[in-house]
Amino acid sequence: MAAATSTSMAATAVLLNTLPAGKPVAPFCPLSRRPSSSFTPIKLSKAKLESRTQLQFSVKASSSDDSPIDTNELLADLKEKWDGVENKSTVLLYGGGAIVAIWLSSVVVGAVNSVPLLPKILELVGLGYTGWIVYRYLLFKSSRKELAEEIEALKKKIAGNIE
Repeated sequence: MAAATSTSMAATAVLLNTLPAGKPVAPFCPLSRRPSSSFTPIKLSKAKLESRTQLQFSVKASSSDDSPIDTNELLADLKEKWDGVENKSTVLLYGGGAIVAIWLSSVVVGAVNSVPLLPKILELVGLGYTGWIVYRYLLFKSSRKELAEEIEALKKKIAGNIE
């Protein structure tokens, strides 16, 4: 018997290895039960049903107060940071622009995905580029050091020389 639990407003699942012997179990089929001309149901004998190991889930909701996230503290922290922002219109403009950019990129990806062979070709290009990155920067010790130095130089260039 195994149990999975969580700390806050979660469900607890209990697995039982077998069902009680007196209850027959029908096999689970996620497909719809529409009969067709080629459909022939599988007949399982009662001995086969009883010999197979079945799982049963029992789920219950539970609440606990030892949640790692305190919502009041989180909201107070966000309000404090928002009050500390001087140019609120710029932040809202950048946030709105980010949402529009995400939506637009989703539309572009959907359009590219609908072209018949293009997604597979792009997957091959990505796989090839990933292989090149691994060979160029990650495979050998000297190239890993070179990559680490380039990353540190980029960090200093972005953040400035703060010492």
